[in-house]
Amino acid sequence: MATLRASSRLFAAAARPTVFRPIAARTYATVDPISKLSESTPASRPPVSPSKTSTIGEPAPGKGPKIKTFHIYRWNPDEPTSKPRMQSYTLDLSKTGPMNEVDPTLTFRRSCREGICGSCAMNIDGVNTLACLCRIPTDTKHESRIYPLPHTYVVKDLVPDLTLFYKQYKSIKPYLQRDTPSPDGKEIRQSREDRKKLDGLYECILCACCSTSCPSYWWNSSTYLGPAVLMQSYRWIADSRDEHKAERKAQLDNSMSVYRCHTILNCTRTCPKGLNPARAIAEIKKTLATA
Repeated sequence: MATLRASSRLFAAAARPTVFRPIAARTYATVDPISKLSESTPASRPPVSPSKTSTIGEPAPGKGPKIKTFHIYRWNPDEPTSKPRMQSYTLDLSKTGPMNEVDPTLTFRRSCREGICGSCAMNIDGVNTLACLCRIPTDTKHESRIYPLPHTYVVKDLVPDLTLFYKQYKSIKPYLQRDTPSPDGKEIRQSREDRKKLDGLYECILCACCSTSCPSYWWNSSTYLGPAVLMQSYRWIADSRDEHKAERKAQLDNSMSVYRCHTILNCTRTCPKGLNPARAIAEIKKTLATA
């Protein structure tokens, strides 16, 4: 099952020479090799061959090459006189693995390969999505096109400049604000009913797919906070443990921060995590109207 792993099924390993790296390094658990395990295994029970314990079978040999063409947006800031262009790549889908070195000069963000970090958000075949979760269409007659997130400044190739996006996220103070300490000095508890209100909100990974698909955000990005930031804002307004709801609502109670939303619903349609930012924005409007 071929998937586009942060375009990594095309060239994930190729991104390693670039300067764009995950903010924090990750460590992974390690497993002792079979050779070490065999030393402590009783003679009556010899180690089982890895080929017999694996749950993933070997891929069946293909009948022939399946050549897929990808057209990918390229722009290099070190060449300011050169205009952006589309560069074509071909890939044999019958030989595609999780890592392929095709072009080490292509720059894009990637980290987790699990749809958790949000780093690899880009526009693939006209849809904002996470490359690591996007399957490659197996129809080789259809040529795929890959662009950076729309209506953003481009740092290089498929890397968008999200400085404004994170600045807006910081402005809503995305953390619990309380003046009253916990009664027993431990964690601040809430009922199961109140905790359930946060479902569909806290799962946002801030990939910016929804905000960059919103025409209202394209036109008013300097003043309209956009779907992702507004959904995170409502996540704290809806949290029963937060005691600064009045200040949060007052910050949004103006003509631009929330009310530039025209319920186009692009945000909900494109969210790769299946969340509903439009509903969160509607709940904010309802809260402001009844405050």
